[in-house]
Amino acid sequence: MNFGMILIWVAGACGLLAFLTSLLYYLREDGKVKMLSEKLELAGGAGIVASLLLLTSYLLNVKTEYSYVFQHSSSDLVWYYRFSALWAGQEGSFLLWTGFIFIMLAATRYSESGKALRDTKLHTLTRSTALFVASVFLVLLVLKNPFSMYQFSATGMPEIANWNPFAEPFLVSYGQGMNPLLRNPWMAIHPPVLFLGYAAFTLPFSAAFAGLILGDKRWPELASTWMRAAWLFLTLGIGFGGFWAYEVLGWGAWYWSWDPVETSSLIPWLTATAYLHANLRFRHGEYGFLLPLLAVLSFILVIFSTFVTRSGLWTSVHSWQDFTSEGMVIALFLLVLIASSTGLLARKYFGEE
Repeated sequence: MNFGMILIWVAGACGLLAFLTSLLYYLREDGKVKMLSEKLELAGGAGIVASLLLLTSYLLNVKTEYSYVFQHSSSDLVWYYRFSALWAGQEGSFLLWTGFIFIMLAATRYSESGKALRDTKLHTLTRSTALFVASVFLVLLVLKNPFSMYQFSATGMPEIANWNPFAEPFLVSYGQGMNPLLRNPWMAIHPPVLFLGYAAFTLPFSAAFAGLILGDKRWPELASTWMRAAWLFLTLGIGFGGFWAYEVLGWGAWYWSWDPVETSSLIPWLTATAYLHANLRFRHGEYGFLLPLLAVLSFILVIFSTFVTRSGLWTSVHSWQDFTSEGMVIALFLLVLIASSTGLLARKYFGEE
């Protein structure tokens, strides 16, 4: 039985139900619904963390009946490259990103930051928005499951089984291994740090979105700590990526080559930097419109960067160039973010006028 595939499905169901019950609690303020939503969130997060550990074990032990392991791991790789294969492909990178989101959601519940707002509608709607984002990533994982297996088809040829946890596996004694460009020590550092930054943008966006809906100006109390974390990890991720490119891609003395995906990661760093500066004056009554705009725009730019990387829309050394159902989900998510955020920001701008 494919336990990894079942874990992803269970985590996806729990995450989606946690989002729906959090909305129900926002509307009805029923304590039992709140407890149920929090338990479902913990179950979804535990499922994703367990999936991460299981996939890591498969990569280290080169369980090549799993398509992701076959494509990114091999017995000739040293252990830290086999471990780094966890984020070498689309499925693994989304699994890691989703895990970071759930861990950060758990941290917001138990941290002292924003404790005074914990039982307010602002905090509830912020959590609901973040759970919606996590649910989208869970849908992506269900569509392109990192635990899909090779099985024998009716013609006797191996094919990938995305939906059958009871498929008879097709076993091989080797794996394709990692792309030679990825066999560098920076591979173990650059991607996870970058994904930490990407995941941390979820909370400022969610708080700003909730603040715009409710007209609550306290939302930076929930957002600003996470925006600092996002800025820090994105800064480190971009820097580590630059050193990696300098060593491997032969970009010579130029630190920055204006690779499209590289540049699409720089733009949310610029908006995050602007946010941190604007936040210093927000408490004095300034930048009432600009601050939520920067929080929302930073996250939208991160999703846009993800879309162009996954879809192959731009030619880049970072692109997978695989515009499948996964790319369509990201494109739809991006359109929903742009439309809803534009509507809320327009309402605030003209309302203030």
